[in-house]
Amino acid sequence: MNAELSLLAWAMLLGFAHIFAASTVVTRERGIKWNASARDAPNVPLSPLAGRLQRAQANFFETFPFFAAAAIAVVVAGRSTESTVLAAQVYFWARVVYLPLYAMGVPYVRSLVWVVSIVAVLSLVFALL
Repeated sequence: MNAELSLLAWAMLLGFAHIFAASTVVTRERGIKWNASARDAPNVPLSPLAGRLQRAQANFFETFPFFAAAAIAVVVAGRSTESTVLAAQVYFWARVVYLPLYAMGVPYVRSLVWVVSIVAVLSLVFALL
């Protein structure tokens, strides 16, 4: 299997890690009954950690489709190179680092890591042009 597709699979697992991290903390705060409900009632505000985990999850799901499309397109178009493999690796590892940085509320460095992940995705896209 192409390295880009392997990294895509790892990024999918990272997406589940985002879901599990956020949902675990939110459920711990709001309870199992809330989790099992239709969530129609107004919610109690979340702790800063739970809010940050939810925002990190949302951010991941904003960038992941672009990465997935670019990684698949690079492989399908036969444009896979050492540079595209590196770009996929950089995206994945930047996103791995991003989650704990956001959870801990680290400013600036977190944003820099986000920029690195976006540049990696753009590198994959530019390999297609």
